[in-house]
Amino acid sequence: MPADLAVIGLGPYGLPLAQAAVAAGIPTIGYATGPEAGSLSPAELRRMRSTGFRPCTDPAQLGRVRTAVICAPTPRGADGELDLGQVEAAARTLAERLRPHTTVILESPVLPGTTEDLLRPILERGSGLRAGRDFHLAYSPSRTDPGSRDHPPAPRVIGGLTPACTESAAAFYGRLTDKVVRARGLREAEAVRLLETNFRHVNIALVNEMAVVCHELGVDLWDVIRCAETKPFGFQAFRPGPGVGGHGVPQDLTGHASRGLRMVELAQQVNERMPHYVVQRAAALLNEHGKSARGARVLLLGVTYKADLADQQGAPAHEIAVRLMELGASVSYHDPHIPAWHVLDRPVPRADSLYEAAAAADLTLLLQPHRTYDLQGLSVKAQLLLDTRGATPTGAAHRL
Repeated sequence: MPADLAVIGLGPYGLPLAQAAVAAGIPTIGYATGPEAGSLSPAELRRMRSTGFRPCTDPAQLGRVRTAVICAPTPRGADGELDLGQVEAAARTLAERLRPHTTVILESPVLPGTTEDLLRPILERGSGLRAGRDFHLAYSPSRTDPGSRDHPPAPRVIGGLTPACTESAAAFYGRLTDKVVRARGLREAEAVRLLETNFRHVNIALVNEMAVVCHELGVDLWDVIRCAETKPFGFQAFRPGPGVGGHGVPQDLTGHASRGLRMVELAQQVNERMPHYVVQRAAALLNEHGKSARGARVLLLGVTYKADLADQQGAPAHEIAVRLMELGASVSYHDPHIPAWHVLDRPVPRADSLYEAAAAADLTLLLQPHRTYDLQGLSVKAQLLLDTRGATPTGAAHRL
């Protein structure tokens, strides 16, 4: 069966799109752009194959679809900027096979102007076609919440190079969702993702600072949040944690606009300090119980960036482990999703028996409350438990 859709990039943005497309009955091929090629489990792959999905390694297949969506990751580079290398590579691969009347959509997180100033020239040079005349070009910010079972599919925002481009992309997404929101253009749609990502990071930074201050004041921040979220307007609950991981990279626009987003820059600084604060709290707890961080056995629970996922992108666990090792602690870990973990190019011992490891550790640090963890049982078994997520029952553990 010929495919209608090519999803280019099978990572955190491409896989959810491919799964939604095959669920809607759209014949779909998936073309991997990097190491995310192996992120589908055999069971998931079999299930998707049965509903019309085909993993693809032949780029020629990209020229046989009506819609191509680029979902390549854009991680933060060494200079703090988004690394667009995989987006560029995907665009070059597609451009050589691009046919007239194809709809090309970018979903990767990018800064405003990227679709028109970077993607469009690559596609036009490689294909000899003109965007807006010979093929449609649009941007739609990915709105996935990996691992979440609580949220219905979010409305899709669409911005096209021309009104016809917007309508073509809207027609595609209309097959996947009940609501499509049309932005004025490409840059507005790109800026939606920027605002949404920065909103998350700024609010997490606020509540992280509240966590530090409330601890100093002897205030139970978790109870404060519980009460505050009963307000039906003007408040959205965010919760503190050991750091902010994931693929949504905040951008303060430094170097891209005459005035940067100072609030975002400050939020990044606050959130990047949280692993250090967690280690400070850990060392203080050990001291309060007559133990030193040097030589202490510390067990880290959950080393992924989000609960119930196998994704470690930007997870604070790595920096926390490094800082604990620098203090002389003996670090081990447990995570049902991560069979092996390396820090500073050395393997970190993995606990096989969770309860025995918690009982033997001088300190257990809960970094991610995976569903498989019996937190009540852990709080009983652990000698000393520091909960960085507020997931344990009240009074069962020390909380961040």
